Amino acid sequence: MRVGYKRVSTLEQSTLRQLDGVQLDKCFEDKLSGKDRERPQLKLALEFCREGDVLIVHSLDRLARNLGDLLALVKELTGKGVCVEFRKENLTFTGKDDPMSTLLLSMLGAFAAFERELLLQRQREGIAIAKQAGKYKGRKQSLTPVQVEQLRARAALGAVSKSDLAAEFGITRGTLYTYLRASRNAELEKRLDNDRCEGKRAEDMPNLS
Repeated sequence: MRVGYKRVSTLEQSTLRQLDGVQLDKCFEDKLSGKDRERPQLKLALEFCREGDVLIVHSLDRLARNLGDLLALVKELTGKGVCVEFRKENLTFTGKDDPMSTLLLSMLGAFAAFERELLLQRQREGIAIAKQAGKYKGRKQSLTPVQVEQLRARAALGAVSKSDLAAEFGITRGTLYTYLRASRNAELEKRLDNDRCEGKRAEDMPNLS
């Protein structure tokens, strides 16, 4: 089977351009950071792939952000007879590759990780400059109001663990708990306001006794 894996870092980003026009029998898609291997759909893709299958990924950095994870994932897949194909780099690995192919994978993976670190460094420097100038307003909210309501409803059902729920919405557990606390506080404020209104109405009612 031809199995696809797509990944973007946030829920707002789209995977439509990844593997566009590529014929697939099955596709797995994550919308969260690739900083490590803790991705629900990646785990399912690894479990799903069998000997003779081909796992097709748009580019090296979609599969892994660091060289160690990239090499480990390719080795794990090819070790059980799964071919790994990277479309952007036009690379294919079968586990029977020559040393030059393995070296090329290591070099490209290292360059991708290096580029990512440079990007983060420039981002940190830009934030520092903006803070000094008093222009830094911090990060925007990770989720839209509609997504926050969906998150709250899913959490209330209790059918999914907090870790899986955070991964599904592409946020950290800490951010998830922040949203849930904010929702509970808003609900409490609403109830208190209603109670105060009810109390005020009772005070304003004429005494008929």
